[in-house]
Amino acid sequence: MSTTDPVGDMLTRIRNAQMRGKSKVAAPASRFRASVLDVLESEGFIRGYAKVDYDGGKSDLEIELKYYDGEPVIREIKRVSKPGRRVYTPIEDLATVYNGLGISILSTSKGVMSDTSARDENVGGEVICTVF
Repeated sequence: MSTTDPVGDMLTRIRNAQMRGKSKVAAPASRFRASVLDVLESEGFIRGYAKVDYDGGKSDLEIELKYYDGEPVIREIKRVSKPGRRVYTPIEDLATVYNGLGISILSTSKGVMSDTSARDENVGGEVICTVF
């Protein structure tokens, strides 16, 4: 099935699985989705993920969700830049998410990274999503 917003689809799958209390969720694999999941894993919002290959060249990303005291670690995951409206920001204008408790995930010229890494590298870019 073709989707117009593959990253938004993955974020919605994560959101829906956490509402149902699932421990794992699967999403179609791509390098960009994997790099977004790398940022979520390094910032401690998910346990991890693994690529699962199937016959016929298809592959999925199996995402392990993280819970603390029975509550999901990700309270809200929100898509910012959408296919109909791309949102780019220079590093000077990048706002903090929940006074530093959350993160923004950016696609920069140096790769996909969190807002703190982007500030360290002094690069702006497209704001993919915010997580807290």
